Amino acid sequence: MSTMVPINGLHHFAYRCRDAEETRHFYEDILNLPLVHIVRAETVPSTGEFCPFVHLFFQMRDGSHIAFFDLGDNVKAEPSANTPAWVNHLALAVGSLDELHDAKARLEAAGIPILGVTDHHFIHSIYFFDPNGIRLELTTDIGLTEYKSEKLRSAHDELAAWTQEKQERLRQAAASGA
Repeated sequence: MSTMVPINGLHHFAYRCRDAEETRHFYEDILNLPLVHIVRAETVPSTGEFCPFVHLFFQMRDGSHIAFFDLGDNVKAEPSANTPAWVNHLALAVGSLDELHDAKARLEAAGIPILGVTDHHFIHSIYFFDPNGIRLELTTDIGLTEYKSEKLRSAHDELAAWTQEKQERLRQAAASGA
């Protein structure tokens, strides 16, 4: 018997949204992710608390979903006060550089400001925000099998070096009273 949790992949990632229809329009009409399921309830199934909501599911090509909760109050989730806006984001894969460039053109035509195309060496990406203030990244793998193989071999060593550097930086900040 394996001691590993048998995770097969992502089913869905859920966010709060301000307005279900506004969110549907963005994800279905602009990003072409079909709305495939709605859950409406007055009570939260897992906790039993009273909180009327609608839970929307948009399906991606691989069968996974991005989902949203509209709590009926026209309030979107607040960003984290201690985290820069570029940190928390959802990266969604597209199949090629051509698809990435086509998506960029389509989003810009819809009036959505785009950052990029950004070259991350092994992937290229564009960044933008949905109507709820969620930062999205569309990205495509550009190959570089040898580079990725080397990164696989060096990942633990790179993490150990970062951890050591971080600890030293924190020690120096504590010693200086910063």
